This record gives sequence, structure tokens and C-alpha cells, in this order.
Amino acid sequence: MADRVLALMARYHEESGLPFDDAHRAMVAGPLLDGSPLGAIWLIGPARAPLGYVTVTFGWSVPHGGLVGWLEEVFIRPSVRGRGIGTEVLHAVTVNLQRAQLQAMHVILPNDDAGLARFCTRTGFRPVPSPRMMTDPL
Repeated sequence: MADRVLALMARYHEESGLPFDDAHRAMVAGPLLDGSPLGAIWLIGPARAPLGYVTVTFGWSVPHGGLVGWLEEVFIRPSVRGRGIGTEVLHAVTVNLQRAQLQAMHVILPNDDAGLARFCTRTGFRPVPSPRMMTDPL
């Protein structure tokens, strides 16, 4: 399974112009594929020829009162996009995570990706008034 996930991640990263290499992908996906409680990766479709994948990481939120998820990556092969697969899969993921006591799911969108914003809106995400996110890369 790991080889299929890593191959799909490579396609997503290339398509998105992300600078990640095979070593980085293996480092971040390995623990999640090995069952880390900090996140999960789901293959979409048949295991032999998956249509894509979803990666969610988890954290704790005081404002939301518990466990929250971060939608890190969603990738659907270009040849099967536009058929509702991503919407259906993301809905199933969020329903099941809600049953596991997830309080909210977050996603950070690039400012210039209107298509991704429409997809997220279709799957239940709403814009929230919030301060600008900042990061301290440790």
C-alpha cells in the first residue's frame, strides 16, 4: 500500500508544484501508514489501482473543545475528476471522523485556487473569519 500512496503523492506534489521529494514523502507518510494516532491516509478506490488519496492530521483545539482534523491533501487522478468522487470520499471521511469524536475539520486554501475553494464548499467547509495564520518553523 505504501508504494501506491507514495506514487499518488508524487503525482499530487508535481501537479501542485510542491517541492517535496521521495525522501520527504516517505518520512511524512510512513508514520501515518504505520498507524500513528496523529493522522491517517486513505486510498480511494480499488487497492490495486487507487483513484486517489486523502491525508488528514489530528490535533487538539481549545476553541472547538477537543479533537480536530486538518485536511492536508486530497488527490484524485485527473482522468476521473469531476465525477463527484472527491466529494463523496471526503464526506465519508468526515462522517466517520465525527463518529470518532472529531469536533471540526480545517483546511488551509491557497488564495488563488478558486476550484479548490468550490470543492471544499461542496463538501461542507465554510469560510471563517479568523486572524491570518502564521508559522514558526522550528
